[in-house]
Order: sequence, then structure tokens, then C-alpha cells
Amino acid sequence: MQTTQVIIIALAVIALVVYRQMRPRPATRPIGLILSVAMVLAGLAGDGTDLIDPHHPVLAVVLLVAELLVAAGLGALRAATTRVWRDQQGVAWAQGTVMTLVAWVGSVAVRIGMIFLSTFLGVASPESSVLLFVGVTIGVQSFVVAQRANALPNAPVSSIRTAR
Repeated sequence: MQTTQVIIIALAVIALVVYRQMRPRPATRPIGLILSVAMVLAGLAGDGTDLIDPHHPVLAVVLLVAELLVAAGLGALRAATTRVWRDQQGVAWAQGTVMTLVAWVGSVAVRIGMIFLSTFLGVASPESSVLLFVGVTIGVQSFVVAQRANALPNAPVSSIRTAR
């Protein structure tokens, strides 16, 4: 895939996910995990040689692992900023807050910073690593929100204000 295509796909998925996260939604729906798997598979769709810079293989692997760990950490952080509750029928709901939105902006900034770090170190940063980063960060966030929802007591909360 070309760089422009990867950026458009990644930004479109992020925009869709952020839009959905800012609206109240059932917390345990698998759409986030489905998008996550699709992004990871798209990132891995090549022959695998484009993920690792052949001129700096050890440093490239270290940077890729660091990127994926950072993606997971940022996903967990955003999950912690998400409001989770049960309605009167006992259905678990989730909704992003202003802090979730701020964390998304921070996530994008961190990813851009990691691209600059790779460039500074002379390691090629493949386009497919962007898809892996987005897939992992969305997947971890979806998983942690679902776990938080499953851990809620079965008693519904009587009144919840939605985040604006």
C-alpha cells in the first residue's frame, strides 16, 4: 500500500472509532475488536519484509516492539477515561469523555513522534506499522472497556448524565 492510502485508512478508522466512542454505546459490542483485527491484518498483509528495515534489523525490531507496547498502553489509558455504567435494564454502556478525546489527540501525537524518532535513528518506518499501531491501540482500548463493563455490579445505576 502507498503511504497516502495507509494514512487515509488509518485516519478514517480513527475518526469512525472516536465518533462512536463519544456517543453512548453498548460496552461489550465487538465492533472495536473487529476493526482492530482488520487493521492488524492489513498491517501484516505484506510479505513481512517491509516491517523490518533490512539495514537496521535489531533496531527496527526494538522500535516496532516499543511502538506496539506504547499503542497498547495508550489504548489502556483511553479505556480508563471512558465512562462505563449499567442502565435500568442492566445493559452495560460506555461513552468517551473529553479526556478520551484528549487522549486520542495525544495518541496520534505520540505515533507521529515515534515516526520522527525512527527517522532520526535512520530506521525506515514502514507504512504498515501505522496500521498495526492503530489496530493494537483500538483493540486494547475495546478489550479494557469491555472488561470494565463486565466487572460492573449487575445493579443498574439510577441516573447517568452523558458526557458532552
